[in-house]
Amino acid sequence: MDTKEITTIDGYPYIKYAHVHYEPEQMISKSAQFHDWMDTRRSVREFSDKSVPREVIENIIMSASTAPSGAHKQPWTFCVVSNAEMKTKIRKAAEKEEYESYNSRMSDTWLKDLEPLGTDWNKPFLETAPYLIIMFKKAFDFGEKGEKRNNYYVNESIGIAAGMLITAIHDAGLVTLTHTPSPMNFLAKLLDRPTNERPFLLLPVGYEANEVFVPDLERKSLEEIAVFYD
Repeated sequence: MDTKEITTIDGYPYIKYAHVHYEPEQMISKSAQFHDWMDTRRSVREFSDKSVPREVIENIIMSASTAPSGAHKQPWTFCVVSNAEMKTKIRKAAEKEEYESYNSRMSDTWLKDLEPLGTDWNKPFLETAPYLIIMFKKAFDFGEKGEKRNNYYVNESIGIAAGMLITAIHDAGLVTLTHTPSPMNFLAKLLDRPTNERPFLLLPVGYEANEVFVPDLERKSLEEIAVFYD
């Protein structure tokens, strides 16, 4: 039953906002626990092919879609690929671009920075992971008569949604990797996306392989990333 308290302001429907508040000690404890939990998140490149319930994928996408967006335009499409044949096509096209990047496009400095992460142009996870989620940003929308309708702060909006998607994946007990083959236009062609959509990010989603080792990363300290003006 819908129990929302709805009112009208300037001709538009509004609902009364209700939020849970905590005492300062609880806030400190909860925020510290959340950070400790998020600090266990890692990008994983070795996946199991163990199946994941589709409902889980649906739920994490819906969680990501709660992200704020410019003028509430929600300028995103989440394409979910589980078909083995399509995953193979995506891997082949992605590796073609990645090979070019690693062998001619990337600078020596860039390649040196990547060395500790152990990455290369081979992307087997694109076939192994049970799901690939490809996020497309919608530069504009089409109206009922085919006219263009502007979207606003598109990159900022989908960037926030991507962060929330990664968090939702972690919360579900799954792993992912932010994969951005450049250029990415092959994804729009393979998935037959409309002209107003541009590929933004590809995330393989699933369980990690039986035994996985990830780089022992050291994240920057609070002092290195934040400035407080008291």
